[in-house]
Order: sequence, then structure tokens, then C-alpha cells
Amino acid sequence: MKDKVIITAALSGAAPTKGANPAVPHTTEEYVREAQRAEEAGAAVVHVHFRDPNTGAPTTDPAIMQEVVQGIRENTSVLLNLSTGVYPEAPLEMRRRPIELHTPDIASLNPGTMNFCLVSHRDGKIVYDFTFANPFSASLEFGKIMTERGIKPELECFDIGHVHNVIFLEKHHHFIPTPMHFCIIFGVMGGVPFNSDTMNSYLHALPPGSTWVGLGVGPFSFPVAMMSASFGGHVRTGLEDTLFVDYAHKVLAKSNGELVERAVEIVKLAGREVATVAEARELLSLPVRAA
Repeated sequence: MKDKVIITAALSGAAPTKGANPAVPHTTEEYVREAQRAEEAGAAVVHVHFRDPNTGAPTTDPAIMQEVVQGIRENTSVLLNLSTGVYPEAPLEMRRRPIELHTPDIASLNPGTMNFCLVSHRDGKIVYDFTFANPFSASLEFGKIMTERGIKPELECFDIGHVHNVIFLEKHHHFIPTPMHFCIIFGVMGGVPFNSDTMNSYLHALPPGSTWVGLGVGPFSFPVAMMSASFGGHVRTGLEDTLFVDYAHKVLAKSNGELVERAVEIVKLAGREVATVAEARELLSLPVRAA
């Protein structure tokens, strides 16, 4: 199984807009269609941020979440990964709802506070300037909820220090079961940049026996995928992470499925194989859920 790579498709995120790429899903029907396309292309996991179908704004409205979750569950066999980040300034009460009202296979757990900014590297303009607050008390609370509900935490690490936060919390508070699963993230301003040194620093910091998926934002999406597949990790792509199937030439992706197809090519070039849903469940030590 060590040669198997789990591909995750992050369907929408909280920030990408239809103005930037019309393929970004907002409605239940669009989410279901994008999940189906991702699965058909080779994704075993879909990661979901919920959006208001009328405005596109991030939401955890119970009715909207229920429709999207039910639609994906009934029309695909993928593992469901729900965001508890929602958006950087979302209150904790709002961020808890996806795991309080639903039992996804996986959910994001953010173990570190950070600046979370959107900037222009060309002229230095600061477009969005947020503080993404994730105190230890919140990490412990989210870990407790996920453990009690049988949800696998995906530890979203934007910085190597976030990995060390997890190690501390696990050593002294046993806040989630092992083996742990990490998402190591590159390219967000406020987090680590992408280069071979930061990748190696992450990998040296991860606890033995952990699984991990690499995530690169924007122009780093496919370079991170290449390095992750080559270094024994798993791969994430999707319209949350990049709107372009060819970033250098600004060719917009037509769907999440098209991005997954590119990820499949990368996995094969690295000499590895794409994991099925059943294999992904085994690799992540997930229980088999009742139909």
C-alpha cells in the first residue's frame, strides 16, 4: 500500500469566486456534479467548504450543509472531508457546526494561529489581512468532538510550528488518536513558502507513523503535488487551491475533475498508483461506515 496515493479534491474553498472561475460550485447540484467529476477522474476524498447558493458567501447554515452532504453521499462513494476552518474570521461556534451536525469521514483541524493574508507579490499590495485564530483550547475542543464522533482529524499545518503544537498537545493531552494525518500547506502568506528546505523541515518534524498530504496554493499547487507524490505523501488539488489547470499560461480549469486528472498524471510520473476509496480508507485507518 505504500505505493498508493490518495488524491483529495478541494471543491470550492471559501474564497474563490465564479467571477474568477465559473466552475467554482455554489449550489448543491454544482457540488454534487463536481464531486462526481472528481471521483470519476480518480479522487478518493472530496474536501468541502459550504457556500450560500445565492451569494457564494461561506456558510454553515444547517439546511445548506444537509443538502450538500446528502447529495454527495447519495451520488458518490468518496470519503467526505468537511472544513472546520470555514473562513479566517469565522467564530468558533460557526466552525463547530460541520462536525456537530454531521459525521464526515474526515474533518480539518487547525492547530495554530496565524496571519492569513492575500497579497500581491508584484506591487506589495495587501488585499486581505486576517488573523486566523486557533488557540490550544479550540484545538483540544475540536479534537474531543472529532474523537467522540469517530471523525478523522486532518491537521492543517500552515507552518512547521503548527506540527510542533500537535506534538505537544498529543504528548500532554492525548487530544486525538494515532496514527495522525497531517495536511502540510505551502504558499499562504503568513505560512511557509514552498521550497525543498521547507518540505524537508515539515517531513523531519512529522511524528513517525503519520500520514500526510501536501497542499500548494496557486502556482505551487502542482509543484507541491509532484514533490508530495515523490516523497511518499498524498496529493491534494481542486478549485480551492488553484483555479488554473495551467498556471503559467493562465488556462482556467474546467472542473475539479480536470485538476484531478492532472494530479493522476503526476502520481503516475512519480512511479506510484492512485488509491481507490477502499484503499484510502485503509491507509487513513478509517472505520467502515454503515450504508
